[in-house]
Amino acid sequence: MRSTDLPIGRDQGVLTTSTGAPVASNQTSQTAGYNGPVLLQDFHLIDKLAHFDRERIPERVVHAKGAGAHGYFEVTNDVSHLTCAKFLSSVGKRTPIFTRFSTVGGETGSTDTARDPRGFAVKFYTEEGNWDMVGNNTPIFFIRDPIKFPDFIHTQKRDPRTHLKNPDMQWDFFSHVPEALHQVMILFSNRGTPDGFRHMHGYSSHTLKLVNEEGVPHYVKWHFRTDQGIKNFRAKEAAQMDGINPDYATQDLFEAIERGDHPSWTVYLQVLTEEQALNYEYNVLDVTKVISQKDFPLQEVGRLVLDRNPENYFAEVEQAAFSPSHMVPGIAPTADRMLQGRLFSYPDTHRHRLGANYQQLPINRPIAPVRNQQRDGPMSFGDNGGRLPNYEPNSLGGPHESHSVRETDAVSQAEGLLARHTYGLTDKDFEQPRALYNLLSKEEQQDLVDNIAGNIALAQPIFQRSILPHLLRIDNEFGSRIEAILKAKNPDL
Repeated sequence: MRSTDLPIGRDQGVLTTSTGAPVASNQTSQTAGYNGPVLLQDFHLIDKLAHFDRERIPERVVHAKGAGAHGYFEVTNDVSHLTCAKFLSSVGKRTPIFTRFSTVGGETGSTDTARDPRGFAVKFYTEEGNWDMVGNNTPIFFIRDPIKFPDFIHTQKRDPRTHLKNPDMQWDFFSHVPEALHQVMILFSNRGTPDGFRHMHGYSSHTLKLVNEEGVPHYVKWHFRTDQGIKNFRAKEAAQMDGINPDYATQDLFEAIERGDHPSWTVYLQVLTEEQALNYEYNVLDVTKVISQKDFPLQEVGRLVLDRNPENYFAEVEQAAFSPSHMVPGIAPTADRMLQGRLFSYPDTHRHRLGANYQQLPINRPIAPVRNQQRDGPMSFGDNGGRLPNYEPNSLGGPHESHSVRETDAVSQAEGLLARHTYGLTDKDFEQPRALYNLLSKEEQQDLVDNIAGNIALAQPIFQRSILPHLLRIDNEFGSRIEAILKAKNPDL
């Protein structure tokens, strides 16, 4: 892996301070005499140390370990009847993109081969602003209400007492929130340990809306299907690769692009009318559920290609800020509760991690012109709005509302009692996990059983007993196989 493509020995110019002043000495601090104390007046020293002290911004609470690459999205099929989004307006149209892949639960230095979902985020730099498709390599998620999200993530992090990973935490949580078991089944299958980032699919997971020129909405799920083919590690293979190269997926992606083996994904939509979405047998706004491809087949829309590595990891990958709330005309949110929570949470964490002006960073800055009344705050780049008024409406020539764009995306009906409407656990919550188990080959079923049983066995017996009824409810044969393994290790279970 090359760290630089700069010619060796070429003069890159004079070293300067952050203010641009030339540096006379970068090896010796100013002191009061040979053995005297260092002087506070040494600006270069203080500037250098102060910046070094602040080199590490807070890591992401989730998706901390990741890799990214630049590329493009090209429309391959006409979908202009579904959306007025200009980047989807014609076959052959290309839009520059930046994609970041990541693990979810681990810290920045964690292993790429961990059993974990993988983040799959794509920033589309369109002429109408940025659209961020922020999904995972799984079509569903563990929970369906955002109020549970901090608790769920805490179970995937470290025990507050021991600062160690604790299986008790996750199996205790899953036993109380069995809606998670559909995703748990995927996580503990071999799909939970993909062979790098190039050999996995990506999904919006949430149901989104596309809105056309007439204001007619369609409910859609986005699918990014790898053209490299699905490849996964079995548990032992993932553990072996962790010992050999914990940065395997990051290196694999970088080196593939460097040698010209550009990874790509064919992009599809599942499309439902409002009436079909309302009457479907599963709630399309419940992110723990899939929409069957037999009922709503995939419709190809385009191709995503990664063909350029970042020049600087920190500037382009670490500072990249994705949010499902970053939308363009023609793409709109739905009432999916988890999506609604993410619309707030993602920009909020960016403002904490990167600052109020995170959108001005080069990797996040749209190619479309930005004109608004936002001013000041840490790290405001450019002219900070110059002499233009910082309020609207105004009579001084400042930016004004667009009269050519109709807010068709926002037109939808919502009414009902203001209350905490709880999703009740029903048999439907176990139907799709059961179907998933029956879709697996005998070998894949055995891997799933071994992986889940091996992890549950690390938890205390009280948590083993609490999760077993839910596994048996998914499928009696499946649950019984796990129960037999657990009882062989602990006859008193």
